[in-house]
Amino acid sequence: MTGFKKRIRMTFGIGLIATLSACGGSGSLSGSNPFGSIGSLGGGGNDNAGTSQASRTRGVENVAVNRYLWAASLDVLSFLPVESVDPFTGVIVLGYGTPPGGSRAYRATIYITDPALDARSLNVSLLTRSGPAAAETTRAIEDAILSRARQIRIADGAL
Repeated sequence: MTGFKKRIRMTFGIGLIATLSACGGSGSLSGSNPFGSIGSLGGGGNDNAGTSQASRTRGVENVAVNRYLWAASLDVLSFLPVESVDPFTGVIVLGYGTPPGGSRAYRATIYITDPALDARSLNVSLLTRSGPAAAETTRAIEDAILSRARQIRIADGAL
């Protein structure tokens, strides 16, 4: 009976090792940061247009995201909790939160589509718990993000 138990333990151990080795990563990042300097204001040596490149590790996809719009979006809507960010596609999803001094909870999805610091590069979707927010409110948030992005750009000295 001890030989049988030993064989079961050995089989279980080999199966466990095989399972754990399959969970290991491929190590394709090789120490590089695939997010570049997105979201930070201090990055980029030859970053004249105020953009940061985010590229997937396989080199398949390169998407330029305006770092000033990215930072300004997070700054202006800092009262909302961040649910997810994707610098490769320029999408920031923020959860429900109430602005300081307000009574209505909002949720936002921000889509930065272009590397230019331009109104066409920014799409904001603002929701309340009862449905879409008023167009004026969404427009005011977009204007606040664009103004803050320009302030950050001026402070950065990248004119």
